[in-house]
Amino acid sequence: MALADRKDPYLAAHFCVEIDGIDQGGFSDCSGLEAKTDVFEYEEGGLNDHKHKLPGRTSYTNVTLKWGVTDSNALWEWYQKVIQGKFERKDVSIVQYSPDQTEIRRWNLREAYPVRWAGPTFSAGNAAVSIETLELAHHGFEVQ
Repeated sequence: MALADRKDPYLAAHFCVEIDGIDQGGFSDCSGLEAKTDVFEYEEGGLNDHKHKLPGRTSYTNVTLKWGVTDSNALWEWYQKVIQGKFERKDVSIVQYSPDQTEIRRWNLREAYPVRWAGPTFSAGNAAVSIETLELAHHGFEVQ
């Protein structure tokens, strides 16, 4: 294969998160894009050399977002609604970009809502950015 024809993987650093109706700014981390399908084993009478393996239910892990603390409370307010029992589901997109900022791929989470929030850890001897964390449950995603 000629070097010019090689397809190198894209860097994970070029991404953004879009949440319906919330303008939060940049996120430093996004993790948990995972789907897993259970396997159902079926034993057929008279067939002793193997079991049939059939797909069962698919489950999706929660997605975790991390960002530097700013003056925006939009994500905390969204989580506050869950605490009060008035939660609202939102569509969320994680978008990956090439180095020239062309959209490469998009993961669209369906009907997401926050299920865990964590505030920053403070330390007088640490000059790092304060980080907040939000975990989102959702009804699956599609990849475009």
